[in-house]
Amino acid sequence: MPAETSRNAPAPDPAAPLDPPSGGTEPAGLRADARRNRERIVEAARETFAAQGVDAPLTAVARRAGVGMATLYRRFPSRDALVRAAFDEQLGLCAAAFEEALADPDPGRGLYALLEQVCATQVTDRGFGTAFMTGFPDALDHGRERACAEEGLRELVRRAREAGQVHEDFDPADITLLLLAHGGLAGQPREVALAASRRLLAYLFGAFGSRDGGPLPPPPPMSLAGVPHVLDPAGRRPTAGPSSDPRGGDGRAGGGCDGVRVGRRDAG
Repeated sequence: MPAETSRNAPAPDPAAPLDPPSGGTEPAGLRADARRNRERIVEAARETFAAQGVDAPLTAVARRAGVGMATLYRRFPSRDALVRAAFDEQLGLCAAAFEEALADPDPGRGLYALLEQVCATQVTDRGFGTAFMTGFPDALDHGRERACAEEGLRELVRRAREAGQVHEDFDPADITLLLLAHGGLAGQPREVALAASRRLLAYLFGAFGSRDGGPLPPPPPMSLAGVPHVLDPAGRRPTAGPSSDPRGGDGRAGGGCDGVRVGRRDAG
């Protein structure tokens, strides 16, 4: 049983942050009420960012969590820390999705399955897609994970090209074009967006494998990081129309990985 605190011991500083700047693992000795506050804040952030994007006011997160702004900042001293904590689970799912795609002996099937998950997240959890693709100045792990995602996509595309499952001119930048075209579905009601997402991906992936029409024009100088900015040059999430469903979704795989193995695999 822990020793009773001395009456002469100095009181803890209520302004001192109890979480590390990364917003990751909880510090040892966090009081039960403080732990509950942290869990409520993380859940509220996940729901708010999914519906409104990662630039949603933090006051909205605090209000949804039922805490004051001082409590929110005590747990998470920056927006980056809160975003990271809110999407840790999704990042793990992303890593698993990339591992599964890269392990599939059929590269075309692996690439298609991965894109299905990426596109589903793009239309159901706007916050995660934007957080991952744009990153933040202080969120160094996000940059590494996005670089890992791009490396994984390059490897998947290379394998599919070598297997003759996509056009010989197909380039990883074409994935960015797909996501830009697909991003317009994000303002639709959830079930409509998911159905349209599956259909659009099937159309586009079929075109990727077409041999008709001769060589493709050169690929544009684009990367995953440019997707949200091109969709909304002001850096804000487009406002949904009156028919949209603001509920976030399953957060399956957004487009990222952490430690995914993407080394070249020998044929056969």
